[in-house]
Amino acid sequence: MTVIYLFAGIFLTFAALWILVPALYGLPSVPTNPDRVRAALRLADLRAGEAFFDLGCGDGRTLVIAAREFGASATGIEIGPAQCLVSAANAARSGVRSRVRVKRGDFLRADLRAADVVFVYATTRELRRLQPRLESQLRSGTRVVAVGSDFPDWEPAKTDRVNLIFVYNMPPRYKVAT
Repeated sequence: MTVIYLFAGIFLTFAALWILVPALYGLPSVPTNPDRVRAALRLADLRAGEAFFDLGCGDGRTLVIAAREFGASATGIEIGPAQCLVSAANAARSGVRSRVRVKRGDFLRADLRAADVVFVYATTRELRRLQPRLESQLRSGTRVVAVGSDFPDWEPAKTDRVNLIFVYNMPPRYKVAT
């Protein structure tokens, strides 16, 4: 019976970390549908050998798809310790551990200068907060993929309205005020 209580305690702790830590930073962990991920990476024209960054990588499914199906070198930035463990385990289980790296941290403070493609699934509020960091760190030609929301001040280079995917080329073009 003690073993059952031990496992129940571990499960509840893990579940609490999965939900609470990201929520404290303003973003709940919401997985992206794999088909939507593939559509986003195709729209961004992700190529083999490119440095791909997923901001808020959750369970790592986007990292695995980028590494396994597109041949990218994938890095995930994730604030939740439970999500970091699951992301690393999913990469290992999928056979792409050598091409996937998971860093625990706040993506609003992460070093993104090496990125060729940055993927983010966040609210407009979070994108607005992220915008100055991307503008100051990303090289010309880097692509930024936003899923679910768009950057309010930037004009997307490509859009998939069905899947709500927006691709921006750095430096971004600003929307014209009407």
